[in-house]
Amino acid sequence: MGDARAALAAAILAIAASAGAAAPGLPCARYRTPPVRVGRVPAELIELSGLAASRRHAGVYWAQNDSGNAFELFAMREDGTLVGRFPLRGGINVDCEDLAIGPCQERHAETCLYLADIGDNLERREQVTVYEIPEPATLAARPLAARRLVFTYDDHAHNAEALLVDPHDARIYLVTKEIDSLGSVYRLDGLGARRVGRAVRLHGLTAPAGFGGLTTGAAVHPSGTRVLLRTYTQVWEYHGRPEQSLGAILATTPVAVPTATQPQGEAVTYTADGRGYLLGSERTGPLYRVDCAE
Repeated sequence: MGDARAALAAAILAIAASAGAAAPGLPCARYRTPPVRVGRVPAELIELSGLAASRRHAGVYWAQNDSGNAFELFAMREDGTLVGRFPLRGGINVDCEDLAIGPCQERHAETCLYLADIGDNLERREQVTVYEIPEPATLAARPLAARRLVFTYDDHAHNAEALLVDPHDARIYLVTKEIDSLGSVYRLDGLGARRVGRAVRLHGLTAPAGFGGLTTGAAVHPSGTRVLLRTYTQVWEYHGRPEQSLGAILATTPVAVPTATQPQGEAVTYTADGRGYLLGSERTGPLYRVDCAE
């Protein structure tokens, strides 16, 4: 399994290099504080809930609004400048809460965006959906096809706002939103266009010290060895090894990393080169970037 994950990681690096995107670097040993304010969320993203650094377009971030808004994706720069708006076909925005990027489910050498329609404040939805969207080769605005990956939980309905895609094997994970903890990790098994998958609980997450709850977003480092979890007040980072799955990495003890005060912070993503991360919020708040200290 370790050799296969390493081979796929090498293929992903080659794709990024050929497309002109920044090749992933080594994870940071230490981050610089305070975060750098780089821009402001555009008015079109009044309820920004997810961010994902493009693998095909240098300096571009994909973004989405949550419930009550159109079913679409946006491409923007880190300063908040919009460069493309993409309506989606094949679904609706019931409560889209996060956005991830990683290998496509059936063609791992290609890159897909994953839009997580997993919000459920009242915990009543019998089925929830992740939409798989191939990352477009150009930023010319046009409708994009979204493939529905429907699943149910193996225990009961949950509210969730954090989605993760393993860059080595395309396995999808989510983290639930709990008031008294960082949530529970679920792995999505048996996903497909014509079948209903299952969200299998792996384990719960607890902050090392003090209060840590209400996880609102997540991101996977391009190397697949680190994970960021965001709450309204903190950002936590999990450290792992290349041979570990995301589920195993999320079983380690996280460390607190720099965050920024934002009106309703729900979006986080590593930069494409993995040398920092971007923080976004709802209500057209400021955008902040956290950089490596070395």
